[in-house]
Amino acid sequence: MSSSRVDYSELVVALQENRKGKANDLLEELLPRLIDYLKVTMGADEQDAEECVQQAVLNVLEQINKDNIRKEKYIFMYMIRACRHEYYRYAKDKNKFNHPIEDHEQHMIDPAEQYENLLEEERQEILKECLKELRAKSRRFIEYFIDKPQATTKQASDHFNISGANVRTKKSRILSRLHHCVKRKSNQ
Repeated sequence: MSSSRVDYSELVVALQENRKGKANDLLEELLPRLIDYLKVTMGADEQDAEECVQQAVLNVLEQINKDNIRKEKYIFMYMIRACRHEYYRYAKDKNKFNHPIEDHEQHMIDPAEQYENLLEEERQEILKECLKELRAKSRRFIEYFIDKPQATTKQASDHFNISGANVRTKKSRILSRLHHCVKRKSNQ
């Protein structure tokens, strides 16, 4: 894993000096990190996280333009805090919260669960890659069970017009291939 930048003080300087190219490059690097922060820490979905991050960044950029940022070396933490509060406001507006923002600290996901969320997200990406490596016929077969986890062997047998024994054998073989693929890619 590459080391991530924490000091975005260059962003404040670039904006103050009207160097839009540099500012845009830094924002392009920063925005996905802020979106991930809301998804992992606050449990926001992708769309809500993107919306909140955009609004929070606009608010922070306005403060930078007004020269209200005193210590530019803390801009990253300021952005994080702005995103978190924007998400609280957004969630409150969507009637997710009916009390003052301060009362909802318990909605923040604890660090252990954040780690699990990141791992789960990574596992999902690896599984998607492994599914793409399957032959089209095998992929359609296993996607049937992914889409219908409660499907019985009989239902699958009727759907694919094969015997129940063939359903079990085929499912077992494909799951084994997926398991080995996921294991291999996880160790890379």
